[in-house]
Amino acid sequence: MRRIYASLLPLAALVTLACTSKAQNESSRQVAGGGISVKDWSGQIDPGEAKRGQLLANGKLAQEGDALHVTTGPAVAYWNPKNVASHDYTVKATFTEPKYMNLNDHPHPYGIFIGGNDMGTANQSYFYCAAYGNGSFIARGFGPAPFQLNGGHGEANSAVHKAAAAGSPVTQDIAVSVKGDKVSCAINGTVVGTYDKSAVVGPGKLKTTDGIYGIRFSHNTEGLVSGLTVTKP
Repeated sequence: MRRIYASLLPLAALVTLACTSKAQNESSRQVAGGGISVKDWSGQIDPGEAKRGQLLANGKLAQEGDALHVTTGPAVAYWNPKNVASHDYTVKATFTEPKYMNLNDHPHPYGIFIGGNDMGTANQSYFYCAAYGNGSFIARGFGPAPFQLNGGHGEANSAVHKAAAAGSPVTQDIAVSVKGDKVSCAINGTVVGTYDKSAVVGPGKLKTTDGIYGIRFSHNTEGLVSGLTVTKP
């Protein structure tokens, strides 16, 4: 048994490395008819995407009834500069992936960002919580550099809905709250992560949790966003 177990370890490591490499090397597509057509909204792609020659116009933000229809393209944050929250608050929205993984070969996340400052510049910063259609979520931010709160690829949580299969719909209700010295993320009514504000705000991180709020989508992902609102306690 020891010989068999030992021989499988390198194989497992190679498979993991290959999958990770595939995820990291997947190229962001260019969406036909891309750009922003929703009044008053702006966006900015991730710095890494820009370095690879991607453009904001390679993704698409459009209005579809009462919902925002996002199709990426490069990983991007979208916002309306009028949407600002400060002190204690909760930002929430419903995200629907109509056809899970229809533009990619592995799960990609989408969610809410808060604390946006210097948005649209090289110095923009924000914190976001996003869900994957495979039952995982990720909490991280952009300050002078990206920072992680629950790992590079997030973590599984039973509150996060799983799509039945590729091409099936999946919906997530996501809320990000600031209360006192805590920042928390709730998905489908369950708090999946709570973090000290000092883990979000400080040198190399956010200036403050006060600021613009909006939505963030990873690359090569399509979804609908409805009910984006902010409430005060």
